Amino acid sequence: MIMGLKAALSRIFAAMVNKDINNIRKNSLALQQKALAYLVDKAKNTVFGQDHYFDQISNYEDFKKHVPVRDYEDLRPYIDRITHGDEDVLWPGKPEYLAKTSGTTSGVKYIPITKESMPEHIKAARNALLSYIHETGKSDFVNGKMIFLQGSPVMDKKAGISVGRLSGIVANLVPAYLQKNRLPSYEINCIEDWEQKVDAIVDETINRDMTLISGIPPWCQMYFDRLAAKTNGKKIKDIFPNFKLFVYGGVNYEPYRARIEESIGFAIDSIETYPASEGFIAYQDSQKEKGLLLLTDAGIFYEFIPADEYFNENPTRISLESVELDKNYALILNTTAGLWGYSIGDTIKFVSKDPYRIVVTGRIKHYISAFGEHVIGEEVEHALMSVANEEGVDVVEFTVAPQVNPPKGELPYHEWFVEFGKQPVDLQAFALKVDKALQKKNIYYFDLIEGNILQPLLIRSLQKDSFINYMRSQGKLGGQNKVPRLSNDRKIADELKKYIN
Repeated sequence: MIMGLKAALSRIFAAMVNKDINNIRKNSLALQQKALAYLVDKAKNTVFGQDHYFDQISNYEDFKKHVPVRDYEDLRPYIDRITHGDEDVLWPGKPEYLAKTSGTTSGVKYIPITKESMPEHIKAARNALLSYIHETGKSDFVNGKMIFLQGSPVMDKKAGISVGRLSGIVANLVPAYLQKNRLPSYEINCIEDWEQKVDAIVDETINRDMTLISGIPPWCQMYFDRLAAKTNGKKIKDIFPNFKLFVYGGVNYEPYRARIEESIGFAIDSIETYPASEGFIAYQDSQKEKGLLLLTDAGIFYEFIPADEYFNENPTRISLESVELDKNYALILNTTAGLWGYSIGDTIKFVSKDPYRIVVTGRIKHYISAFGEHVIGEEVEHALMSVANEEGVDVVEFTVAPQVNPPKGELPYHEWFVEFGKQPVDLQAFALKVDKALQKKNIYYFDLIEGNILQPLLIRSLQKDSFINYMRSQGKLGGQNKVPRLSNDRKIADELKKYIN
């Protein structure tokens, strides 16, 4: 009776919250104008606001004149002041938290999270679930246990500010009404070693009524594999018969979907989210429509730079009202955490403007353009998975790098390192099909193949657990860490050569 009441109440609450979500769907441009005005006014007396003449900004054109686009390294002098104890630097007062992330070029990065920005992370995660309940009417999952595979909730201190991984910070702020349903336990969540942690989570959850599982797909797959190993190969549906919903983010799900669904035993309902330390940007608000709803009332003013102009001296820089559908943009954020003109490093594409829905297409620095082709993550994922699905091939993980200096007499090529769950019958024929699919997605790549500048791509089949072993060797196993799909150099490729079959 109590369980039925809980599910019924969640449907009522979802209907109430859907009115707020509809406001985002219908009024995004007005909400963005309001966000910019609020951000500038609130921060005008900060160090950053005074340095950039916020008192002279009255519209977006003014803002662009005074606030340049920056990455973390450019913003670092201000963040260093925060980590040394200064107040009113990027945002009034001090941040509540510093989210600790690993940068590829910056070493450890500290992203401020303020008392204004933190609630938006919690609200967005909640609303993603409520949108699903409202649209589908399915709410039984709220009766069981929910697992969130994430980083440790243990906090450090820096200049009196709590420091931790974003997922760990959020773990400390989960509403009380969800805590009773939540796993793993605090003690197990604090285990730092990822493999020990997953084994402990398996032991803790194997006999529980798990109804919702959330995390980055490759690490959820690791959890599923270890559950199966512990139960003599059982499917997840037989271990957790009431498992109803899979929530994920951080990477494109499609390369992992077939293997995860095989592990589960059926095509489970799923919700995609787009959280980042810098802000909760979007979530899937519909099971029927493509893309993620851009959160335009979440304390973020968004800007967009066409991805192919990003590295130009004076790239085009636009607000939401000027975006076009199906065009690749670098995403720029201005937030209530005090990030200004901040290039998050992701690329997105709009698939709808009524409402504004996006798909994440890759990383602005994760591309291959060794020969002028500018191949991006979305293109390689589509090329590989379209052929893999057609041929019933199971892909565990992959990455791609250019081979600029092949053996004498050979043309350069793109070298793909792929760990297969189920191998192609003919790897060379499979590679040629993938190459044709990539040519269809990228005209520059097509021209280079047609012009005999490049030879068709080569696929190197890797041993089982190659990417897990690689990530372990880099100290990046688990948590929020992801394998880059693309590199414009050979660093990852050279490490992976040792795992070739």
